[in-house]
Amino acid sequence: MLLAKAGKVRLVRRDELSEDWHPKNATRLTVWEVMQRLIHSLDKKGETGTAHLLRQAGERGEVARDLAYRLYAVCERKGWAQEALAYNSLVVSWSEVGRLARRESGDVVQGTFLL
Repeated sequence: MLLAKAGKVRLVRRDELSEDWHPKNATRLTVWEVMQRLIHSLDKKGETGTAHLLRQAGERGEVARDLAYRLYAVCERKGWAQEALAYNSLVVSWSEVGRLARRESGDVVQGTFLL
């Protein structure tokens, strides 16, 4: 998400994101926004809240995780520790968040869960 004011454009910070967002209602859903929302949710609501959001985001969630991993590597190289930590937290928590999302969905096919 972008914010434009007085001829200046910048990305919206995670702490500026609204709490009442739903991926299915977003008109222009980007992987960047899904990733930022997942990180924000992980920070505010923990793995359970993030799992609920991941379930709603569908396939974009996996791509968002991949983007977070790539951005973590970039931030590490640049020395941007705080951003690297945010991206890394999503990547490190991903297996548990995914497990909780699959449990929430209850979708089971031949003994495996679907997301």
